[in-house]
Amino acid sequence: MAELTKKGIGGFLARQGILVAFVLFMAGFALINQRFIAIDNVFGVIRSSAILGVMALGVTFVVIGGNLDLSVGSMMSFSTIVVLDLHDKLGPALAIPAMFGLTLALGAFIGFLVGYLRLNSLIVTLGMLSAIHGLTLTWSGGKNMDIADKEATWFGVFGRGDIAGIPMPIILFGLLAAVLGLLLSRTPFGRKVYAVGGNGQAATFSGIPRARVVFFTYLISAFCVATAGLLQASRSLGSQNTVGQGMELEVLAAVILGGASLLGGAGTVFKTVIGVLILGFIHNGLLLIGLEFYVQYVVTWIIIVLAVWLDIAAKRGRLWSPIA
Repeated sequence: MAELTKKGIGGFLARQGILVAFVLFMAGFALINQRFIAIDNVFGVIRSSAILGVMALGVTFVVIGGNLDLSVGSMMSFSTIVVLDLHDKLGPALAIPAMFGLTLALGAFIGFLVGYLRLNSLIVTLGMLSAIHGLTLTWSGGKNMDIADKEATWFGVFGRGDIAGIPMPIILFGLLAAVLGLLLSRTPFGRKVYAVGGNGQAATFSGIPRARVVFFTYLISAFCVATAGLLQASRSLGSQNTVGQGMELEVLAAVILGGASLLGGAGTVFKTVIGVLILGFIHNGLLLIGLEFYVQYVVTWIIIVLAVWLDIAAKRGRLWSPIA
């Protein structure tokens, strides 16, 4: 009985340990600072997490499909710089679709390399991280971008506007999460993504076009990155050309925290949203208790390690390795 209880507790922690830790973090931060659970603070955290969240939605498809995408941070910088630059040259009505087209082209290129050429996704996207960063610097001439006449443009509605008091970034994040959640859980394409990530060889033998499925997961990821770039540019109406640098690790942390397996074949959009909020509220709580912003980087690293450990533990049914 004691052994069964031990295994039951271990199995529960392996599956739900991050959520238990999140509840403890929330309770602890709320006790230390009552402002943590204030409505304005909660809305502020969700709004500030929306850009990261939108990117994480797309990466969820890639990870469930059994691959990685480490290029999303650089690609977000590229999208932000491009739409700001084209805003003054073409106007926002043309700049937005042009930026989406260029970003989707990058996603299609990555999808072709990983899906059709069967190249390792870690190597490809790590290389593209540097390549797209160089492309961004080349496009901007090494300079930051700003909209010339910030008062005369309607471009700021995406990042600064609201509907019925709800900020637009939250609305767009929620709508995109709902649409992609339905796509992943209720359509044949979503089932194919799970099949390819769970066992790519078996999926191919079953008649599922593995290369095409992987290709479209990267297109979805690129679309989400372009949306995040639009939100970032619209919110600030100007940007540094390294605005997305390092975000790929935070995005991956949020996806894994939400339960998506690095081995592929497991995860949901809804749980990714939860993972994004976990990171957002932990970062906010650390700031409210007086810790410096750079402490967030250490905490993010700890969370990534913990999430990967729990992911592996869930696969083997115990927290500790049987060899240990």
